[in-house]
Parts: sequence; C-alpha cells; structure tokens
Amino acid sequence: MKIIKLTIYTSNIKDQLEFYRDELGFDIDKYSKDSFEIIAGYSRLRFEFRENATPYHIAFHIPDRQEEVALEWLDNIVPVIGFNDDKIVDFPNWQAKSIYFYDRDKNIMEFISRRDFSKPESAIFNSGNVIGVAEIGLVTQHIKEKFKKLNLDCGLAQFDGDFERFCAIGEASGLLITINNEKKDWFPTNDKAYSSDFKLKFEHHSKTFQLNFSQNELKISEN
Repeated sequence: MKIIKLTIYTSNIKDQLEFYRDELGFDIDKYSKDSFEIIAGYSRLRFEFRENATPYHIAFHIPDRQEEVALEWLDNIVPVIGFNDDKIVDFPNWQAKSIYFYDRDKNIMEFISRRDFSKPESAIFNSGNVIGVAEIGLVTQHIKEKFKKLNLDCGLAQFDGDFERFCAIGEASGLLITINNEKKDWFPTNDKAYSSDFKLKFEHHSKTFQLNFSQNELKISEN
C-alpha cells in the first residue's frame, strides 16, 4: 500500500503552514487561504480548512537507520514526545523505530524508520529526506466492519493487532492504524482519539483507490 495523497482538516491553516514550511522546511504546493499541500517524498499531505477540526495521528517514512540523525535534527526544532524516557521508540515486531512530536493542531506526528525499507541517500537529515506518508489513524468503534470493507474492496490485509482495540491494516509500506477509542487512546501520549474525517488516495497491487472516511463511514472507489 503506497499512500499518494492524504487530505486532513485543520482550523489553523496559517499556523500549520508556518509550522510545516518555516519550521520543518517542507516544500509547499497549491497554497490558498483555505488549503495547502506539503510535498513529502512520493506523497502529498493536504490541509483543508474546517471549523472545529479534531486531531489525527499521521506517520512519515524516513530512511532506514536514520532515526538518530532525524532525532538530532528534530530536537532542535520542536519538543520530541518520549516514551519511558526514550525519545526513540523501538518496535521490534515491526522492525522499526519511531520518533513522535506534535504539530500546531496537536496532531500526533511520527517519523518511522523501518529496516530494509529505504536506504538513505545522505548522512544528513532534514524534511527533504522524508520518503512518504506511512500511516494515518482511523478511529472507529467498528474495527472489524472497516477491515472487512478494506479487505474486500482493496485487498488490504491485517498487518497487526485485533478487531477489539487496535488493528494495523495494510503493509509495511502503508498502514491504516485503526483503533477503537472506547477502549484505547493514542500511543504514546494517551491523547483521546477522535474519529477525524480524512481522504486518502493510495496504490495497492497495481490499482489506485480513493478512500473517504467521514462521520465514521468508509467509502472506497477504484480509479
């Protein structure tokens, strides 16, 4: 699963633009007073204005074994969210290490470095090294129902977890992190998980899909 474009909503276009462009240094495209896109490797992350938007969890792929230099770079820009006194969180079952931080909307953002996924082209790290969008959180009390639709319509598989509290759907290249917010909060902050609307364009098995998650309903079409 390769995420081509993720569209999320924000009540703070100006603050988010300044954060991603001026602080993190992402290239910006299609800017208007109500929206903008950041170029994140092969992916686009689009922000659209919506009053009373609620937070998300989103992850970016970074190159293999660059978590240390990514942490050194990020730590000079924004506070890093640690876990058990560690700023780099190890996920041995996923062969990955992650760094977490907030953006201006209190979205829980993540840099995830997977083993044997994408070799670094440079020993130096900045936002230009981001490979693409890796994950988006999908919050629902009906995990199994959502999984069945994603599996039937797109062929996405269960990567990890269960259908009660948490299920990662997809594959290492791209995941929908599906959680039941009646039973689980977001890791590692324990922030309340909101069923925030989003739109997703992704490729899987040589097909392109458009996904719209809105008001806890999942609609999928194939391009």
